[in-house]
Amino acid sequence: MHTGKWQIQRSKNQDIIDMQNAENTKNSAVDVGINYSRKWYVMAAVGVGTLLGTIDAGIVNIALPTLGREFNASFSTVQWVALAYMLTVSTLTLTMGRLGDMIGKKQIYIAGMVVFTIGSMLCGISSSIYWLIGFRVFQAVGAAMSAALGTAVIIEAFPPQERGKAIGAAGAFISFGIIAGPATGGLLIQLISWRWIFFVNIPIGIVAVTLALRFVPNIRNEKGQRFDYRGAGAVFISQLALLLALTVGQRIGFGNPIIIALFTTCLVFFILFFLVELRFDHPMVDLELFKNSLLGISLLNGFISFVSLGGVVILMPFYLENVLDYHPLQVGLILAVLPVAAGIVSPIAGILSDRFGTRRITMLGLLIMVGGYFGLTTLDAQTTTLEYILKFLPIGLGMGIFQSPNNSAIMGAAPGQRLGLVSSLLPVTRTLGNSSGIAAIGAFWVSRMAFYAGPYMNKNLARVPIPAQVNALQETFLVVALFSTISLIVAARALFLGKRGKLGS
Repeated sequence: MHTGKWQIQRSKNQDIIDMQNAENTKNSAVDVGINYSRKWYVMAAVGVGTLLGTIDAGIVNIALPTLGREFNASFSTVQWVALAYMLTVSTLTLTMGRLGDMIGKKQIYIAGMVVFTIGSMLCGISSSIYWLIGFRVFQAVGAAMSAALGTAVIIEAFPPQERGKAIGAAGAFISFGIIAGPATGGLLIQLISWRWIFFVNIPIGIVAVTLALRFVPNIRNEKGQRFDYRGAGAVFISQLALLLALTVGQRIGFGNPIIIALFTTCLVFFILFFLVELRFDHPMVDLELFKNSLLGISLLNGFISFVSLGGVVILMPFYLENVLDYHPLQVGLILAVLPVAAGIVSPIAGILSDRFGTRRITMLGLLIMVGGYFGLTTLDAQTTTLEYILKFLPIGLGMGIFQSPNNSAIMGAAPGQRLGLVSSLLPVTRTLGNSSGIAAIGAFWVSRMAFYAGPYMNKNLARVPIPAQVNALQETFLVVALFSTISLIVAARALFLGKRGKLGS
């Protein structure tokens, strides 16, 4: 009854825009006769690949202390096992998305899974930390190829009216991978060897490739397009400089001349990229896409949400271990609250967005998240486990409710011939948001802790007086909550404009 009333109230302009957005996705599929009855097989094929990537990230992160002991390497060297992978995936994802639109998404996706699987084997047989870092770069090339196109492949396999459901189900795979990664890694390292955190990818990778060969549809896009080498090079250098500045700057300080030079390089090459895209007939990123207000707003809100989440997640282990004195295993289990909550509600939110429109559901998710961040400002040294879970739970629920409809809105605004490119914007937004959040929010937290600790500030943060840690944490979460409110305001404005028929659903 409520649904019927809402549908009657929709303006004619909105109906026209809804139909256009649906046609963007549908045309590329219907023209080649996709059999939608095989959609869940496609979901399984891409889901296994997604699961592989997310599990791998968690497995490797938990293995870093072990790798340092095994190879007698310093932390500054060992951390590049993770950083090299992240930087490679982040800087190549846009390029792979564009290639998928030109060559074919199935070909690039499967090639990526093959490269990732071979890279996993090479990582497992590495004889030194430097060989391992090099093979991680090779592995990351494959990860970028598959990560860039996974969402686009799913979108093409599902009817437009089920887009939210599909993205929500894919989100559940991601959440499960985040949960399973650390536990699987710890078990393999303890029972067998660190090498098996990579070897375990091989059979999963073979299954993923087999399923993709059998079920992923082979949709060809328009031919005769030229690849934008200059644009790809400019965006690669710009992103690499930015990510290096954000990661290395945390160690050597953001006022260091090297970091300033990296930020300058990022800005210069971004301007060059913009100029190249305006003049090239077949640009790396079609800037016309951003005339769609819904796409721009959704990408902005996605970025802000990952900035906030990245900063909060990186601070939680310090609070749980240093202030509440929890064991690392307890910390891992407690932190699973967020992905578990997100994984449960993500598919439900996707289904609801198909029925009621993306704006209303994303608005609800953002509202819950902002409330959760304000709730974290009350954490202190006396917080119990149950209180912590109840205060942290809304962030996971809000993120799960927000993310699926928001991604659905982004993909719904993409023309059929640009699905690969727009799909690649999702992991790029996530990575840049997380990196920015970790750097900016982490730096603010440390500065406030130094203010409160005064002469008792210590490089070993566990030795900083607990009152200083708590005060700094509460102020940091207040800043995060206020920053996240920006997303809520942007979403509210989008909802208002949508009711006036100026945006899609």
